[in-house]
Amino acid sequence: MRHGNAVQYDRYGDFDVVQLVDIERPKPGPGEVVVEVSVAGLNHIERFLREGKLKDFVDLDFPARQGVDFAGVVVARGSEVRDLHVNDEVMGHAPHGGSHATWVTVPRGAVVKKPSSMTFEVAGSLYLAGCTALSIVRSLKLGPDDTVVISAAAGGVGHIECQLAKETGATVIGLGSPRNHDALRQIGVLPVSYGEGELDRIREIADGRPVTAFIDNREHNENVALAADLGVGDKRFVTSEQRRDLEIRFLRAPGDDQEASEMLTRLGDLVQRHKVQFIISGYYPFEYIVDAYEDLAEMHSRGKVVVGMQPVETGSRLHWYKSEKSRDLHDPVERAVPHPEAS
Repeated sequence: MRHGNAVQYDRYGDFDVVQLVDIERPKPGPGEVVVEVSVAGLNHIERFLREGKLKDFVDLDFPARQGVDFAGVVVARGSEVRDLHVNDEVMGHAPHGGSHATWVTVPRGAVVKKPSSMTFEVAGSLYLAGCTALSIVRSLKLGPDDTVVISAAAGGVGHIECQLAKETGATVIGLGSPRNHDALRQIGVLPVSYGEGELDRIREIADGRPVTAFIDNREHNENVALAADLGVGDKRFVTSEQRRDLEIRFLRAPGDDQEASEMLTRLGDLVQRHKVQFIISGYYPFEYIVDAYEDLAEMHSRGKVVVGMQPVETGSRLHWYKSEKSRDLHDPVERAVPHPEAS
């Protein structure tokens, strides 16, 4: 195969600016690898970047390619790459975007070997959400004496934070919609519903344990007052702006970023050893990537939404992709009604 496709946009805007353009299979530079992408993850921050909401933080040259997470198979390597070979399975990130494509060319340091038992769906969406979550949890230095509240606990970053926090021995309280409570319980989280009375519900489920940390994954820092009422100090309150800054840091991490590589390797090990369960709530064929982003934009996802570049099912069941995702099975009557609340 010598010809493929890539997602590209030539101006800021909504889904209407997204184009699927033809590309030829690239050739690697001396220190690069060309990966045939099997699965690529979708992230809210990529949408915000395309919409122009991050102009003050990220420089973007047009035409711009979309996507950072990916997993696939090495199809070519540069002359300086000795420790990877053609047909090796890898996962990683595209430092300048472009993972939503048939192929992506990246520096050798931007990929790590995919654990053999890990599915491409998980590997292709692990990087950005996983590195962000791991960085946040590490910064709090949690331990068995801690009780941490995590908002949007069932979301792409939140559900990873919850499990990483549990790994430290901390008690984890997850704020989320009632439809996600069973999923949170399955990963050892104490679920609490949003809304009026949440302060009392948190205190009740904490059962006398003081809340010592708070991770806010929702926009606009709406949980600042809640954290203060719980007695959490500024040093152990992670704001949504701090999370955004970390996502931007990993979104544009250079190919030789050793911390990013170490984190992705660590996350792969945790998933392979079943210490972290990674939730994929939406899987779309690449040609339906706009539908996938519309799905993500509803802020209704449990876990991650991904696209597969060469799925066996090529779209004849589009209604299935759009309506039978795991988070929607609870209420078939209201599947088409967007939910106003983040997970």
